Amino acid sequence: MGKDVIVACDFASAAQTFAFLDKFTGRKPFVKIGMELFYAEGPAIVKEIKARGHKIFLDLKLHDIPNTVKKAMSVLRNLDVDITNLHAAGTKAMMEAALEGLTREDGTRPLLIAVTQLTSTDQESMERDLLIKEPIDKVVMHYAQTAKAAGLDGIVCSPLEAGKVHDTCGNGFLTVTPGVRFADGEVGDQKRVMTPAQAKKIGSDYIVVGRPITAAADPVAAYERCVAEFCD
Repeated sequence: MGKDVIVACDFASAAQTFAFLDKFTGRKPFVKIGMELFYAEGPAIVKEIKARGHKIFLDLKLHDIPNTVKKAMSVLRNLDVDITNLHAAGTKAMMEAALEGLTREDGTRPLLIAVTQLTSTDQESMERDLLIKEPIDKVVMHYAQTAKAAGLDGIVCSPLEAGKVHDTCGNGFLTVTPGVRFADGEVGDQKRVMTPAQAKKIGSDYIVVGRPITAAADPVAAYERCVAEFCD
């Protein structure tokens, strides 16, 4: 897989989702299905979007004891998504169990990536709320190294950390980076952000873009702008 823009379809219903996707009559964007949409519509929404020809990142951020995550992944592997994820904070044992559950009988599986620290988390909140006193970039690198040691394909991280992740874990270790905004756009509730062009320069493999595309007056034009800045 090369560089790509993943559109966060953070909608509350199938109707809203398909009203958005129907606007794309040319290139079909890579789509992220998160908790809101999945919990509202269930596995059927994944299958229907896949049937329309979209690649899918199923963003459910599993985090539980290893056996529970293994069993959950053994169900998700049948949805034919391209990428799914979990929280690196669940430990190496949980990540290894997830990989085991995600791998089909023929040896194939979706890409599995780990969430390090959310892009809404900054140093102050990490120290205050999580009692993690180390610098946030050191925490992210440690989580990345643990995920790689567990056999995962990459991590979700801020674009600010993507280059260092590649330096630490190698260029083949994927960086999927939310927190991307156009230079002339609103930051919203993200704390650690970067433009598509900056994310490309620093080495992000995939960028996840939501409201700058989904809430745009012309979503298709916003998507094409994002692709032009990041992929071309």
